[in-house]
Amino acid sequence: MKSIVKILSFALLASTSASLFAADAAPAADKQAGPNPGKQATAVRKAAFTLIANSFKPLGDAAQGKSEYNQTDIQKRANRIVMLSEFLDTAFPEASNLGEPDTKAKADIWTNKADFDKKLKDFQEHAAALAKVTATEKTASDAFKEAFGNLAKDCKGCHESYKAK
Repeated sequence: MKSIVKILSFALLASTSASLFAADAAPAADKQAGPNPGKQATAVRKAAFTLIANSFKPLGDAAQGKSEYNQTDIQKRANRIVMLSEFLDTAFPEASNLGEPDTKAKADIWTNKADFDKKLKDFQEHAAALAKVTATEKTASDAFKEAFGNLAKDCKGCHESYKAK
């Protein structure tokens, strides 16, 4: 079941991204008749965050000793988070400030854009640092736990500031 969810989530991300990029490449006249760019960006970020969460939870379980630290799996998941975090750079255009029920992204993202962008950059840097650690650590070492903790703090900080409950 989990494999099916992952495949479907990746398919959603891929198809949404393809639609978004196709819409960006379309002539201006075609864009008016095409899909809503705000809704497309929202779909991309929802898919990216779903896939990030699917990789994040097993990392947290390993950091807390709730599951075995399998370096191959842990490294794969950390690398996946790095790759998915790159989708977020363009997933918050002003047009995607749609409010609930379309998104849980608070309007503060766009009114405090510099702070939001810094939090996103920190998340991406800490994801890369975690991936680097997982390339060498064979156990749930203190270095792994620290790197994971830094990434978890980024998630929590952004959720507290910019995600509606």
